[in-house]
Amino acid sequence: MSQKTTSGETEPEFKISSILVPLIAIITGIFMVILDSTAMNVALSKLVVDFQTDLPTIQWTVTGYMLATAAVIPLAGWLSDRFGAKNVFLTSVLLFTIASVLCATPNSAESLIIFRVLQGLGGGFVMPVAMAYVFRLSPPRKIGQVMGMLGVPILLAPAIGPILAGWLVEYHSWHWIFLINLPVGIFSFIFGLWKLPAVARKKIAGFDLPGMILGPIAFAALSYGITQGAESWTSAKTLGGIIIGAVALIAFIIVELKAKIPLLELRVFKSVDFSFGIFVQWVLQFSLFGAIFLLPQFLQQARGYGAFDTGMTLFPQAIASAVMMPIGGYLFDKIGVRWLVVVGLSLVSGAIFQYSHVNLTTEGSDLILPLIMAGAGMGLMMMPLNSHLIKKAPQDLVSRVTSLTSAMQQVINSFAVATLVTILSSRVTSTIAEKNIPITGPADMQKAMLAVAPEAFGHTFRVMLFIAVGGIVLGFFLRRGKEHSSEAVKKTEVVLEGLH
Repeated sequence: MSQKTTSGETEPEFKISSILVPLIAIITGIFMVILDSTAMNVALSKLVVDFQTDLPTIQWTVTGYMLATAAVIPLAGWLSDRFGAKNVFLTSVLLFTIASVLCATPNSAESLIIFRVLQGLGGGFVMPVAMAYVFRLSPPRKIGQVMGMLGVPILLAPAIGPILAGWLVEYHSWHWIFLINLPVGIFSFIFGLWKLPAVARKKIAGFDLPGMILGPIAFAALSYGITQGAESWTSAKTLGGIIIGAVALIAFIIVELKAKIPLLELRVFKSVDFSFGIFVQWVLQFSLFGAIFLLPQFLQQARGYGAFDTGMTLFPQAIASAVMMPIGGYLFDKIGVRWLVVVGLSLVSGAIFQYSHVNLTTEGSDLILPLIMAGAGMGLMMMPLNSHLIKKAPQDLVSRVTSLTSAMQQVINSFAVATLVTILSSRVTSTIAEKNIPITGPADMQKAMLAVAPEAFGHTFRVMLFIAVGGIVLGFFLRRGKEHSSEAVKKTEVVLEGLH
């Protein structure tokens, strides 16, 4: 059954059910990886006690995972083209699952760190490969709907992770944070092996060895250096990471622009629409990640909430995101990305404005409305903007583009956290000095920090609000672009036939 498009082309009639089955394998894999990565922070204090070590050491279970993820993301697109997206996705899920079991059975902190690095090597491939995979399975005029379904676990898992981890750590054991991945990972692997359609491999004549060396070094070093900036922007760790990352990135760009078969296709930046779109995505990512990161810090540091209570307080945001994500995808197919970004960031800006007025009497009930606004805004615009970027790139480079955007998002997320922590810490220090609060010891410092926390957090939220409003203005200049060509429609017909 076919239908005529506005340009007179014939497109196969699409039913969500035709792609829902393979989506189940992809969504469960993504959900598992994101859930586990967000749950780990909750268990750190317990791990310090169990392994009789210090926090800086055990913190490497998080840092090592992040660096491994940042290192492999640039490789995801090339490997998908060379060995097939299905093979790479299932292998990454399997590696993540095996590493999860190992993480549940370490006899030392060092062993856990090594196993977490293995987890990161598997988990880093999942997101960029999955996004390119789903994009290729989606009919051209239904991309928003399908990508919207994919986005549900991306926003839901970070909210569920701390709640589940807090419950497991408090009432059972931190080992279960990893063991719960075993049935999920096995299901995703077996179901994907059975139901995921094979996407044709590409014949790649060259082997970009310099890019494969420089890319992981550049993105991992930049992520590490910027993350360390949360403690001090002038420390040896920060400056060393940023300098090494910057030098490697410059060398990587030069190599990629000269390579016949580059690891990441940087020439896509020649498209003005793509370049502008990814800049808007950075602004959006900074605003969103800042909101997701900063409010939990206020609840825990200023209001004394535990991880479990914080997760429960933030849950309305996750529900709103999950509800609005499919709606955002549907609207993207109808009206494009511009108004979704404008309206979505307006909702997030309204939420941040309300966050800027928090104080020491703020309760969870006071945050329900702004949390719903923030969640709805995220759901409306996150996946539509990702879909917009992918559509602006040449269709045969989709896997390389998702690797590129994912790698850069990793750096932007680190930059958002480090910048906000720096602003918050600076404001705390300056406010204590302005109010001449006497400090004679650690206890006085703790009291002083608590006293100035509302003003410091409010100031930091206002900085975020300024950035979010700037994103709204930029959103007005996003263009919908051209419709898909008949060639793209034919490619989709072939894939849909394979699904049936």
